[in-house]
Amino acid sequence: MKTSMKTRLLALACAGLVLATATAPAALAATGAPAAHTVTIDDRGSIVSANLLARLSAEQVTAYLTGAKFPVPARPQGADLYAVVYRTIGVDGTPTTASGVVALPARSRKGLWTVSYGHGTLPTKAGAGSVADGDGRAVPLMFAAAGFTGVAPDYLGLGTGPGFHPYMDAATEASASADLLRAAGELARRQGRTLSGDVLVTGFSQGGHAAMALGKSLRDDPEYRLRAAAPIAGPCHVRRAELPALLAGRLDPHSATFYLAYWTVSMNRLHHFYDSPSEVFRDPGVEKLFDGHHSFDQIAAGLPATPRDLVTAAYLERIAKPSGAVLRATEANDATCAGWRAGVPVRLFAGRGDKDVAIANSRLCLRDLRVSGVKASLTDVGDVDHMTSASRSLPQVLDWFTGLRRG
Repeated sequence: MKTSMKTRLLALACAGLVLATATAPAALAATGAPAAHTVTIDDRGSIVSANLLARLSAEQVTAYLTGAKFPVPARPQGADLYAVVYRTIGVDGTPTTASGVVALPARSRKGLWTVSYGHGTLPTKAGAGSVADGDGRAVPLMFAAAGFTGVAPDYLGLGTGPGFHPYMDAATEASASADLLRAAGELARRQGRTLSGDVLVTGFSQGGHAAMALGKSLRDDPEYRLRAAAPIAGPCHVRRAELPALLAGRLDPHSATFYLAYWTVSMNRLHHFYDSPSEVFRDPGVEKLFDGHHSFDQIAAGLPATPRDLVTAAYLERIAKPSGAVLRATEANDATCAGWRAGVPVRLFAGRGDKDVAIANSRLCLRDLRVSGVKASLTDVGDVDHMTSASRSLPQVLDWFTGLRRG
């Protein structure tokens, strides 16, 4: 059972190819350490450091994306890929830093639209795009090759960000993503490019949730014009879709065990689910697995095979009928699809065969959007697994975003 769990978790890592063509890091001028006082709007998004990870020709980008099995844009161009550390706010609103990836196109230089991509679930700091290869690098490169500025936040606490990652916390998914947009604008100016302020958002799995959180937050941001959103297999309704599917046994037991453990530990840090991990976990040592430093192998070795082997019967009852802290946590984070501004089109993508994130999440999101008068649709990409839902969706997202920019 441990081998099966390891295989499932390694698949969730969504790892791509190593950027063998990367140049030696070229540091840009840093702007100093994070402020020790309340962060202002001028501080947020300012660059602490930016390192050039790779300068790729059009042929190299094409080879990389092809090898990593990501879509290649029509008439691709070369791109520069940067790891950026920037100022943002933590879960309590105090100053912190976060890291992420910015990809700038080589040929297109003025009036660039920006695509923000949210990566899937990662429990390990070292797996994030600013420090390791994977979708957090490949997708920004894909969009840069199509003439966009591509950005991908690591989120708080991943990559080189300090502290724990607040997994599935909509507020900081939005704030960390928005502040990377500001950092991308500063980096672009340094490199002789200009951004138009037009933003498109997408993301996969947790990143679908993050994309919707960011998109909703941009409605009141005068710096940006949100043009469209395209979340892929996002767990946007944990209480009404994801937890019921888990409890009914409709999800893969290994991935369900992983997600439930990670979500519970994260939500406890934010909403206080328990005083001691023994109150919810059959093995209290599970909590230590999600400190950001354990590898997928270590996490797989420390988790049981099913959710019922993971948590106590009392906790299963709590998540079946949420109240108190559990209810507050879901209410705070299940509203990313509600209250959107009409006029911003949204296309959701999901697979009905997905055993990691139930398609019911996207169906409920679609309903929320339509209640707000948003022109929204849901594309069912088939009876496929979680990772395949991404590979089938990304070419459609790329084509749609490219068409919107032309229009």
